[in-house]
Amino acid sequence: MNILVFNCGSSSLNYKIFSPGTAGDLVVVCQGKAHRVGVKGSQPSFIEHHLQEETFKVTLPIPDRHTAANLVLDFIADRHLVVDGIGHRFVHGGSIFQESVRLDEETQAALQACLPLAPIHNPNSMSVIEVCLKRMSDLPQYLTFDTAFHASLPESAYRYALPEQLCKKMGIRKYGFHGLSYQFVTTQAAWYLEKPLEQLNLVACHLGTGGSSAVAIREGKSIDTSMGFSPLAGLMMSTRTGDLDPLIPIFLMEDLRISAKEITTVFNKKSGLLGVSGLSSDIRDLIHAAQENEAASQAVELYTYRLKKMIAAYVLLLGKVDGLIFTDDVGVQNPLVRSRACAGMSWCGITLDEVANLEAPWDQIAEISPPGAPVRVLSIPTDEERVIGLEGYRLLEEVSDVNH
Repeated sequence: MNILVFNCGSSSLNYKIFSPGTAGDLVVVCQGKAHRVGVKGSQPSFIEHHLQEETFKVTLPIPDRHTAANLVLDFIADRHLVVDGIGHRFVHGGSIFQESVRLDEETQAALQACLPLAPIHNPNSMSVIEVCLKRMSDLPQYLTFDTAFHASLPESAYRYALPEQLCKKMGIRKYGFHGLSYQFVTTQAAWYLEKPLEQLNLVACHLGTGGSSAVAIREGKSIDTSMGFSPLAGLMMSTRTGDLDPLIPIFLMEDLRISAKEITTVFNKKSGLLGVSGLSSDIRDLIHAAQENEAASQAVELYTYRLKKMIAAYVLLLGKVDGLIFTDDVGVQNPLVRSRACAGMSWCGITLDEVANLEAPWDQIAEISPPGAPVRVLSIPTDEERVIGLEGYRLLEEVSDVNH
């Protein structure tokens, strides 16, 4: 049974086709990624497919996830690849979804209520689901949710200082996101460090070309994370503000007569690296332009400053830290970001071997701290799709067992 997995990011669309391997592992049959989806920058959007030993790259406009999903399904159809089920990453399930589910009419209706909770991600994921329903309506589909990893958050971390009745009635609390990524990279870190995950304290930073977050992990469990009720909170991101004074939206609404919908668009799609630089939402573009463009330089400085501040806060929260993890596209491909985030952090045992940092491969685990450093700093490529795939085999096999 082959499972097609879609992982819809805020500026990308990843996909992989898995087949069962030996000892419960999964084998990748085909994989690819649509880059710079809907991004306005100095570089064009493109899609890559990797099948066997061949790579196919096509540069073309990809304005939205609907277009990206159709490009993926076109490639699969052209190569006559077999697919028996489809899995999706859905970022925010609110209080409705707390575990993976099969897609049916009832689930589909409930997902509509979750769309406003993550206005960049959830509608994009829904558009991919709709494409799959239209083109592969005979196949079973299922969803996994990013919030499950953070179910271990203590109340002191997830509670907001609002009236209790309001929090309960509206489901207002910190949910946390990027859980599938953190589930994968922390397991990989435990394997690399040769210690049970339950014995490790870790700070992990998921730094994507769209969204970014950090998490504090004590004895293998998430105890705090930078994103909150929505993926807007926390670190400065590609087009999202990250943390800001809560009176700012009220000020904009009252003094400038900006609607809530307009504010949501500005905070989610026109801020962050794009808003500060006025040039691009992609930090790679800004690093390249920083020497000649002051706004680009300032955007990179704000990004790395806030990242360092979050890492330091989680180190203090944990007390003892065994490892610091950088993951996702920016995390594993950008040594400058890692270097700036770790600069001046020797007070808590975080130092970098700058040569190892510069030479770290993006496609495998790399240790970039000096030998014997108190905190092991690791660059670990994430594989959210594998986590989604494993969950899919569990769900679909459960249904098969019931039917038999």
